[in-house]
Amino acid sequence: MTQLDKQDNLLKAFKILLKEQNFSSQADIVEALKEQGFDNVSQSKVSRLLSRFGAVRARNAKQEMVYCLPPELGIPTTESPLKQLVLSVNRNQSLIIIKTSPGAAQLIARMLDSLNHDLGVLGTIAGDDTIFVAPLDNNEIEQTQQKLTDFFETV
Repeated sequence: MTQLDKQDNLLKAFKILLKEQNFSSQADIVEALKEQGFDNVSQSKVSRLLSRFGAVRARNAKQEMVYCLPPELGIPTTESPLKQLVLSVNRNQSLIIIKTSPGAAQLIARMLDSLNHDLGVLGTIAGDDTIFVAPLDNNEIEQTQQKLTDFFETV
């Protein structure tokens, strides 16, 4: 089995576990994955997977805080066709403005906030179809705009 196949199997198992079971901690998820034969899974890997898929902790019917995946068409992930939702990426001297399809701004902003500054984004504020992006460094705002433009064109 190739490394890519192992990664694919891990992603599938992770999504199935979160859909079918209630987990109140990342350690519980690690343990469940290890029981399924994924021995090299760590808490930090689970944390990245939770972020990648937009999982959140929410109260279930028993009022327990558990990890939940968003609905399939809900929060975009790095696997979503974002170029269909992002209409433009522009800037002035201090902010980058991303225009999106109606209703998509908050979903995309959440994803950008979860990428841990990989694209040079300090933080976002989103409305219905507009995202205000604060760059990590205003001196590199042009590069950050280009990183965002490239990112949305390739996903």
